[in-house]
Amino acid sequence: MKALYFSWVRERIGKNEEDITPPDSIKTVGELMTWLSHQGEGYAAAFENEKTIRAALDHTYVKPETALGQAREIAFFPPMTGG
Repeated sequence: MKALYFSWVRERIGKNEEDITPPDSIKTVGELMTWLSHQGEGYAAAFENEKTIRAALDHTYVKPETALGQAREIAFFPPMTGG
Protein backbone atom coordinates (compact mmCIF):
# COMPACT_ATOMS: atom_id res chain seq x y z
CA MET A 1 0.00 0.00 0.00
CA LYS A 2 1.26 3.48 -0.79
CA ALA A 3 1.04 6.00 2.07
CA LEU A 4 0.94 9.70 1.25
CA TYR A 5 1.64 12.39 3.84
CA PHE A 6 0.61 16.05 3.60
CA SER A 7 1.30 19.32 5.43
CA TRP A 8 2.62 18.98 9.00
CA VAL A 9 2.16 15.19 8.87
CA ARG A 10 4.74 15.14 6.05
CA GLU A 11 7.00 17.55 7.91
CA ARG A 12 7.03 15.42 11.07
CA ILE A 13 7.58 12.13 9.25
CA GLY A 14 10.12 13.62 6.86
CA LYS A 15 8.81 12.19 3.61
CA ASN A 16 6.01 12.76 1.10
CA GLU A 17 5.16 9.12 0.49
CA GLU A 18 6.30 5.56 0.98
CA ASP A 19 5.24 2.01 0.36
CA ILE A 20 4.14 0.35 3.59
CA THR A 21 3.37 -3.25 4.44
CA PRO A 22 1.51 -3.39 7.73
CA PRO A 23 1.03 -6.74 9.47
CA ASP A 24 -2.05 -8.75 8.48
CA SER A 25 -3.51 -8.02 11.93
CA ILE A 26 -3.98 -4.34 10.96
CA LYS A 27 -7.54 -4.14 9.64
CA THR A 28 -8.71 -0.51 10.02
CA VAL A 29 -7.44 2.98 9.31
CA GLY A 30 -7.20 3.67 13.05
CA GLU A 31 -5.18 0.51 13.65
CA LEU A 32 -2.87 1.55 10.82
CA MET A 33 -2.32 4.98 12.37
CA THR A 34 -1.47 3.32 15.70
CA TRP A 35 0.93 0.94 13.96
CA LEU A 36 2.56 3.82 12.08
CA SER A 37 2.98 5.77 15.33
CA HIS A 38 5.37 3.04 16.47
CA GLN A 39 7.60 3.24 13.39
CA GLY A 40 9.90 5.98 14.69
CA GLU A 41 10.03 9.38 16.38
CA GLY A 42 8.68 11.32 13.41
CA TYR A 43 5.75 8.95 13.06
CA ALA A 44 5.07 9.14 16.79
CA ALA A 45 4.97 12.95 16.56
CA ALA A 46 2.73 12.91 13.48
CA PHE A 47 0.22 10.43 14.91
CA GLU A 48 0.38 11.40 18.60
CA ASN A 49 -3.23 12.61 18.49
CA GLU A 50 -5.05 10.52 15.90
CA LYS A 51 -8.15 12.73 16.22
CA THR A 52 -6.26 15.52 14.45
CA ILE A 53 -5.44 13.38 11.42
CA ARG A 54 -7.75 12.89 8.46
CA ALA A 55 -7.39 9.96 6.08
CA ALA A 56 -8.49 9.03 2.59
CA LEU A 57 -8.44 5.53 1.11
CA ASP A 58 -8.10 5.53 -2.66
CA HIS A 59 -9.18 9.21 -2.79
CA THR A 60 -12.24 8.77 -0.52
CA TYR A 61 -12.37 10.35 2.94
CA VAL A 62 -12.79 7.73 5.64
CA LYS A 63 -13.14 7.41 9.41
CA PRO A 64 -10.67 5.57 11.67
CA GLU A 65 -12.99 2.57 11.99
CA THR A 66 -13.07 2.07 8.21
CA ALA A 67 -11.65 -1.25 7.04
CA LEU A 68 -8.53 -1.05 4.89
CA GLY A 69 -9.78 -3.84 2.63
CA GLN A 70 -7.88 -3.94 -0.64
CA ALA A 71 -7.04 -0.23 -0.72
CA ARG A 72 -3.99 0.63 -2.78
CA GLU A 73 -3.38 4.09 -1.34
CA ILE A 74 -3.94 5.89 1.94
CA ALA A 75 -3.37 9.61 2.46
CA PHE A 76 -2.96 11.34 5.82
CA PHE A 77 -3.42 15.07 6.36
CA PRO A 78 -4.53 17.58 8.98
CA PRO A 79 -8.11 18.85 8.99
CA MET A 80 -8.87 21.35 6.27
CA THR A 81 -10.09 24.80 7.23
CA GLY A 82 -11.85 27.41 5.16
CA GLY A 83 -10.83 30.99 4.97
